[in-house]
Order: sequence, then structure tokens, then C-alpha cells
Amino acid sequence: MAEGLVLGSPVQCTLGEDCYIQQYMDRDPGEGHSDYHCKALSYDGHKGTDFALPTREAMDAGVNVVAAADGRVRGFRDGMDDTGYTPDTAAAIEGKECGNGVVLVHPDGWETQYCHLKKGSIAIRNDQQVKRGDVLGQIGQSGRAQFPHLHLSVRQGGKPVDPFDPDGFVTCNSPGDSTLWERPPLYQPGGLIDVGISDALPEYASVKAGSVAADTLPPTAPALVIYGFSFGTRKDDVLSLEITGPEGEVVKKSSVMDRPRAQGFRAVGKRLRRGSTWPEGTYQGTATLKRGDKIINSMTTQITIE
Repeated sequence: MAEGLVLGSPVQCTLGEDCYIQQYMDRDPGEGHSDYHCKALSYDGHKGTDFALPTREAMDAGVNVVAAADGRVRGFRDGMDDTGYTPDTAAAIEGKECGNGVVLVHPDGWETQYCHLKKGSIAIRNDQQVKRGDVLGQIGQSGRAQFPHLHLSVRQGGKPVDPFDPDGFVTCNSPGDSTLWERPPLYQPGGLIDVGISDALPEYASVKAGSVAADTLPPTAPALVIYGFSFGTRKDDVLSLEITGPEGEVVKKSSVMDRPRAQGFRAVGKRLRRGSTWPEGTYQGTATLKRGDKIINSMTTQITIE
């Protein structure tokens, strides 16, 4: 562990279950981008770590952002809407890209900054002393944010520091030889965000909102459609989608990714035959993401037809 600031988790969620790391700090000094594993989970000039929620529904339910270390509140902003970044909101966001946020100062010139918090959730005041784990606010989508997430920046003497490899020397074959984390989060090289079954091909906005998946459907549902919502996919990754029911396989298809994507979704379905109904019972949907011959993530969901 590197000497100096020691960080706990800045979010009250479980990575790999109800939240995930979408992007890491960019370690490429040039025009390209690279995370501390020398992989592509970043973008050019990204100066922090993005702890993301799977859907807007999860954001609305509320996930706390907490102080990653003891410190003092140097400043905060609240009151910006959770509309995220679009061409229509760009002018209002200019100069306030962090959105609603908090800056904490720590000994020896260290700072942590927490961006894109939910409007009205800020739970501290200026100059307040906070302990690690104290609630600062909740994950939102304010400022220059295209999905609900916490952007955590770490700085010393005003210079950005990657908490996953703070010594500044990236070794691709053995990354993470230094760290600021008390318990370093497991590196996930892309994966699945969500999986669901619906009765029609969903709109991407509905997938991101988390508002489309069904728990139950009637036997007369016009179709059964499974979708997989993914992050950090690379060219030639394969996303396989499958629904099985009381009488076996309903539909199954694999899609090959044509290019890298920060986020995206695929869907496949089967229409109900005219004059028939779906057998009643439990149906399971499975999404599996493969990179080469390795499964990097798999998720399942269930619905009942009754």
C-alpha cells in the first residue's frame, strides 16, 4: 500500500452486484486512453474513477455517497437537476461539469472530490469535519454525466492521482503494485449491467431507466424478448441471450460486437404464434458475455407467465 491517504469505499453499494466501476483514470499521456491495467475502461483525459449504478431506477431509490477518508469539507454545490449531459443541457452545465458535488481536504495536501450527486441530497456543510463513511449525499446524474454515477477524483498538491496505482508507474503485466485503497476493488474488464425480459423490443432509454423488465406476463403476451445491457465491451466480444421456459428453449442468439462501446444493449425475442398462448410457468433469461474463450460475466432473470 502506498504511504499517505488511505481510502475506503466512497459508495454504499456492492461492486459487481448493485453497482460497478464504469471507467478508471486515463493513464495514457497522449491522445489515446488506457486504464491502470492498460485496458480501455477509460476515455481520453478522464481524471477520476466512475462508480456507476445500473439504472435510473436504482438512482431514484437512493444510493449513498460517503467520505472515503477523514477530512474537512472545503466546498460543495447542490441544486443542479439530474438531467445529465445532452446538447440541450450543455450550455447550462458549462463551467459546472462536476454537477452537484463535494470537495474534502485531507492532511499532506490530499483532496477527494465527489461529483454528479443527486439534487437535494447533499448532507454536509462547509468546514464540517467528516469521518470515513459519513454520508455526503447520494449518487445522481447532475452535471456532465451520461449515466447515474459517482465520479471520484483524488489529488495531491492539486495534481490528479490514480488511487489504483498512485506511484505513477503502470506495469501492465502486474498492475496495482501500489494502491491508496484499504481494500482495492476487484478489476472488472467490462461486463453486464442488467438483464430483463419484456413483451416487446425495448427502447434504449427504457433499458437505461430500468423501467422495461417485467416480473409477470399474461399467456397472450405478443412476444417474449430478452435484453442484455453491457459496459466496456470490445470489438469481437460475444453477447449470448437465451430464454428457456416450461417446455425448454424459447429463443437463443449470440451477437458479435462490431466495435468498443462504453455502454450498449442487445435484444432477441420470439413472437407469439397466431391463435396460441405461452405455456404458463416460470421462464428464465440468461445473458452471457464472452471475450475470446473466456466468460467475463453472466446474469440471469426470471418471469412468471400466468
